[in-house]
Amino acid sequence: MRFAFEAVAERLRSRITAGVLPGHDAHLTMAPSNRLDRWMLSVEGKQGREAAVLVLVHPDEHGAACVVLTARPDGMRDHAGQVAFPGGRRETGETFADAALREAHEEVGLDAQDAELVGPMTPLYIPPTRFLCHPFVALADVQPALVPGEAEVAAILHVPLDDLFAPEALAFGTWEVNGQPSAQVPYYRVGAYRVWGATAMMLAELRAML
Repeated sequence: MRFAFEAVAERLRSRITAGVLPGHDAHLTMAPSNRLDRWMLSVEGKQGREAAVLVLVHPDEHGAACVVLTARPDGMRDHAGQVAFPGGRRETGETFADAALREAHEEVGLDAQDAELVGPMTPLYIPPTRFLCHPFVALADVQPALVPGEAEVAAILHVPLDDLFAPEALAFGTWEVNGQPSAQVPYYRVGAYRVWGATAMMLAELRAML
């Protein structure tokens, strides 16, 4: 077991509390071939929709660290059919941390009392939807009982980091976006799913911290 939960939790608390983040250097390792530019990844100076996501890590029954991802329904307006962290737009008067926890409650039924909010990762600009995305790491000492919100979540994925970050899980490919071939895109294989784009880039920063 490479990624035991207790060691992962200790490492994340240490790195995030100290503000030692890999940032865009890590993001670039999983960025599409047409987005290999630090300025393009930064939220600084960008206009767009402010959003937050929750990177929730918990142990499985064997003590291995898992991360919670969601599969989006095919009919959604933004990021339809993609794999993503629980999250969404920040509401007026909310902090980004509050938004991440609220969205996690709405999308997967997470009770905020069941998780320890550790702190922020590096914000990331998402050009296709103009989201200024702020990820926050949270830790749960046991696997929380989660329920998908029917309107926004088709499935909840509890993905072991040992599987997600195994060398054989990394792949590259292209597929159609709005009827046109996409740029060359690195992605993580998660069962029948492909995790790419901003979610893969944020996962790359998580991995770099570990």
